[in-house]
Formats: sequence, C-alpha cells, structure tokens
Amino acid sequence: MNMGFSTIDYVIVVLYLVGVIVFGLVVSGRQRSTSDYFLGGRQIPWWAVLLSVVATETSTLTFISIPAVAYGGSLTFLQITLGYILGRTLVSLFFLPKYFKGHMSTAYQFLGERFGSSLRNITSSTFMVTRLLADGVRLFASAIPIAIILRLAGVPMTDLNIYFLSILIIAGVTVIYTILGGIRAVVWMDVIQMCVYLGGALLAVGILLSRLPQGLNGVLHLAQNSGKLQFIHFGMDMNFKDFLAQPYTLLTALFGGAIFTIASHGTDQLIVQRLLTTKNLRSSQKALIGSGIVVFCQFALFLFIGLLLYGFYNGLSPAQLGLATMDEVFAKFIVQELPAGFSGLIVAAILAAAMSTLSSSINSLASATTLDLYKPYWGKNNAPDKDLRVSRMISVVWGVILTGSAFVFAVLQLRSTHERPAVVELGLGIASYTYGGLLGVFALGMLTKKIERTDAIVGFFTGLISLLFLVKGPIQDLLPGQGLTIAWPLYTVIGSAIVFIVGHISYFLRRTSRKTEI
Repeated sequence: MNMGFSTIDYVIVVLYLVGVIVFGLVVSGRQRSTSDYFLGGRQIPWWAVLLSVVATETSTLTFISIPAVAYGGSLTFLQITLGYILGRTLVSLFFLPKYFKGHMSTAYQFLGERFGSSLRNITSSTFMVTRLLADGVRLFASAIPIAIILRLAGVPMTDLNIYFLSILIIAGVTVIYTILGGIRAVVWMDVIQMCVYLGGALLAVGILLSRLPQGLNGVLHLAQNSGKLQFIHFGMDMNFKDFLAQPYTLLTALFGGAIFTIASHGTDQLIVQRLLTTKNLRSSQKALIGSGIVVFCQFALFLFIGLLLYGFYNGLSPAQLGLATMDEVFAKFIVQELPAGFSGLIVAAILAAAMSTLSSSINSLASATTLDLYKPYWGKNNAPDKDLRVSRMISVVWGVILTGSAFVFAVLQLRSTHERPAVVELGLGIASYTYGGLLGVFALGMLTKKIERTDAIVGFFTGLISLLFLVKGPIQDLLPGQGLTIAWPLYTVIGSAIVFIVGHISYFLRRTSRKTEI
C-alpha cells in the first residue's frame, strides 16, 4: 500500500516551520549583551539544558541513519553509548569545575589562560573547521526526507537540485530564529523539538507494529536468524588489524566512546556552551550525566525502529527498494506508507532534530568566533549593543557557510561511484578526527604544569597530521604498502595520545637543548 504524501501532510510541515520561528522569538526574551545572546544570562534550568544537549547531539543523523545502521547491521552500535555515559561522568568531574571556576564563556578560554592567546586561536579555529564539516554532513542528512517528499510530489528537478532546495528550506528557517533569539531561543526550541521528534519516533513504532504481518515476534525471529539482535561483540575471533578497523567491538566502543565523549563534551564549544548556561556547577553536572542516560535510551529506540523496518521490508537491500543509500530506508517508509497527517508529523519531527543541531552549531560557532577571535583583538572597547550586533552578523555568515558545506556533501554523496558509508558514521568520523588534537591539548593543559605553549602547539599539529596517515582516505592511498585502517572511535584515542606524548618529547628536547647551551 502506497499512501504518499497528502495535502494535510504538507500543511502540517509548513505550519511547523512557521511555528518554530514564532515560538523561537517568543521565548528568546530581550537580548542586551553577548552574555544574554550566547549564555542566556546563565539562568537556564539544568533539565532544559539536559534535553538541549541530547537534542543538539541527536540531529537528523540519529533519526534517519541510526535505523539504517540496525537495518544493515545489528545492535552493536548501542555499545558505544556505554562509553558515552562513562565519558560524560569524567567531564563532569574534571572539566566542568575548571570552566565554572574561571567563569569562562568558551572552552578555549582555558587554553588561552594556560598557554596563551595563540593556542586559544588555533584550537578555536580547529573547532570551527570540525563543526563546519561534521554539521555540513548533518544538514545534508536532514534534507533526505524533504528531498524524497519533493520527488514524490513530482517536482521537475534533478536529485541534486532537490537536495539543494531542501537544504535551503531547513537552513533558512533555522537561521531566522537562531540569529534573533540567541542561545535562549536555541535551548528552549531544543526542548520542544526533542519532544516532537521522540513523539514522532514512538508514533512510527506504533504504526510499524500495527502494519507488520507477522507481528513483533515475527520481526524478532527474522532479526535473530539474521544476526541482528547481537548487542555485545567482543571481537575476539578477529586478528589485530581487523580488530582496530571494527568500530563496534566492546573494548573499542567503551574505551573509544568514552574518550570521544570527553573530547566532544569537554572541549567542543557546541556542548560546552550549553553547559555554561546553567546557574552553577552542580546543575551543569546533572544536565551532562543525565543526558548520557537519555541518549542510551534514545539510540535503543532508533535501532529498534531499524529492526522493525527490516521486518516490514523483509530484509530487502536499498537497491531492491529503489533507494540510493541505506540512509533513505526510514524516510521511504515515512513518506510512502503512513496515513495522511502522520507522515507530516514525523517529517516535522525530523526537521525538529535537524534544526536543533543546526541552530546549536550556528550559535556556538558565532560565540567562538566573537569571543575567541573578534573580541580580544578588534572589540575590546565595544559597547554591549555593538558586540550584540556583531554577534548576529557573524551568526548569519556561519549560517551561509554551513549551508554551502551541506551543498558540497550533497554533491559528494550523490555523485560518488563507490559504496557510501552510513551518513552517521561519516559525521562521527569527521568529528573524531579533530577531537583527538583538541583533547590532547586540553590534557596537556590540565594534567601537566611544566608543558609550555611551543610544546602544546607542536604536539597538536603532530597529532592532526599523524591521523591523516592512519585514517583510510586519499592521503593513505598515496603511501606504499597496505595501510593500517583504524575505527572512527579510535581516532580521538590515538590523536590525543600522540599530542600528549609529542608535547612531552618537545618539552624534554627543548629543556635538554637549553641545558646544552648553558
């Protein structure tokens, strides 16, 4: 049965987009300074920050791509959330106290105080590049359901142009409420949007269960026979090289997931900014640790949807379903199989996930640009209202740049002739690559007293360059012999270890050199 996307579905989606702008402006309040604009006056409740953190890191990748991971694989992806909980606990104990003690506005202020402004600028710029690439992937992923809707509606455009139009619609609406409302609008919209997309996911589960000819038991039996119910994978049957390349073994997921989370939630302004909007350290810690538990439950829900879809489509491949990638399988069900009105609600839920992440990215990028790069050099004597105007202008610029980044990934994904990875793994892999360098520098700053700025800079760039040769890609292809491929959760582990070790080697070499000169 193909129900298609009806007029009422289109009306629901349009009303949601308009409602987002209106609500975002209503809750934003009056912005008087960059503290209001970027930190909400540090008065946002911890439970709202908890939901905002979850909504921010969820994005459309979770809604669209996590079901595809279960559809094409198993439940082993869920192992990594155990590492996420461990990592958040460590950030709460060791990172957040330092940020609150220094009354900091960005994560990179700590590095500025410890190593000087040059390293603050380098790490803040690295964060910006990471967000630009990773969130370009996320914005592209959010366009998948909209593109399918427009395609089904018979819009006379090529696939690539349909994706471009979809990206513009999502980015345009998000930029409006983010620029005018600041972090307060972003956080409270995140709370609403999380409720919307979780409600949409539960609705999809209910409808899938009602449509399965063999019921839930039939799906579980099929999934069991296909090896899809495996949750824990030790990987002891693999050789060492294959073990390093497999992201979803228990050790890699637990250890790599914890290190990845320490970097993403302890050094990435996207999350740190939210945690600094609470009233005190205790509230921030509750928000962060609680978010890990919610993320575990949320990932489990979306993987379960993937199993139900596998049963609904009887395990057919993307090509057999007429899809370009595995990531389109859930979107196909939404726009083709749901009754009138329901498709619109779930597409609105997908848009909610997309806009919560995009709005957070724009605001955090603008805060890092304004507070780390602009304010210390060109805006020292600015009045608060001028800083606010500059912040909004920078937000607009980042909105445009992120849209362009999504366009680039749309071209790369749609015109690729090779097998394409799940978009969620692509996005996480990009973030993991630079997180290693950032975490290594923070470790040098927090765990050592003697390491100086030169040592930290040498270690940071050595870590980034080294990973280019370890990550499977164009650089590794130029090397002779068979390259060593490592799983994306280990990028951060290896990158941070290289930075930490090289930083110490640099220190000892320079100290030895000074002694020799004396």
